[in-house]
Amino acid sequence: MHNPRLARRGLALAAAAAAVAAAAGCAVEPDTGSVVDARSLTIGVKADQPGLGLRRPDGRYEGFDVDVATYLAGRLGVPPERIRFRTTPSSVREKALREGTVDMVVASYSITAKRKTQVTFAGPYYVPHQDTLVRADDDSIRGVRDLEGKRLCQVTGSNSWRRVTEERKIAARLVEAPTYSACMDLLAASKIDAVSTDDLILAGFAAGRPVKIINAPFTDEKYGVGLHKGDLAGCEALNRAITAMYQDGTAARLLDKWFGESGLKLTTSVPQFEGCS
Repeated sequence: MHNPRLARRGLALAAAAAAVAAAAGCAVEPDTGSVVDARSLTIGVKADQPGLGLRRPDGRYEGFDVDVATYLAGRLGVPPERIRFRTTPSSVREKALREGTVDMVVASYSITAKRKTQVTFAGPYYVPHQDTLVRADDDSIRGVRDLEGKRLCQVTGSNSWRRVTEERKIAARLVEAPTYSACMDLLAASKIDAVSTDDLILAGFAAGRPVKIINAPFTDEKYGVGLHKGDLAGCEALNRAITAMYQDGTAARLLDKWFGESGLKLTTSVPQFEGCS
């Protein structure tokens, strides 16, 4: 038998739980589970990657990924004042999406077959290339094969080191680090010989440091927008937004803004999408 008193109590408890979640800063998933219906968004970004995602001393985030995320959210109908950025390191991106602490991730997040089993990816929104960064006075590393026997940074949650040691079977000596900024500290202290990852990441770190990119790219890395697994409507909407970003000149402008002086060859045509799954 329906009890109005119990029903009212259930509604009150549900409302209280939602209020607690909002106060804790958790992303509240829309009724359909899709970002297309969200009035506000919590977006996972990096906090320690210059040029891509960097948290300033005043708490604001800046970089190419941050600007792309802001543009894409706008295309979904969410203005900047209703976006909350959240630091999301490589090691927790899948967990953050799975647990709902973020609604989407725009954080140099390469699309891979393994990750696609846990995450729905829109995009890619850009396709950088993996390269290698060394100290400016080191001429012993001119290509990926020269990493044989060298101390190579291994970042938790990143696949870049696997491209060297597993895919190309190059016996580099791996040195663990939690982030790429930690890799840069190890490189400066001569505790490693090289950092190998996407050229956009390397370009951001190289600025103003006594280091160099060897300009010997050896992979394509497809940066995708990570969504809750199964959000196909969100994926399709974001793919349309990414297309618009290139067609209206925003992508070219943002690439020039953040990487125009890097010396990298930047691609300003619409990337080939992976398809939503």
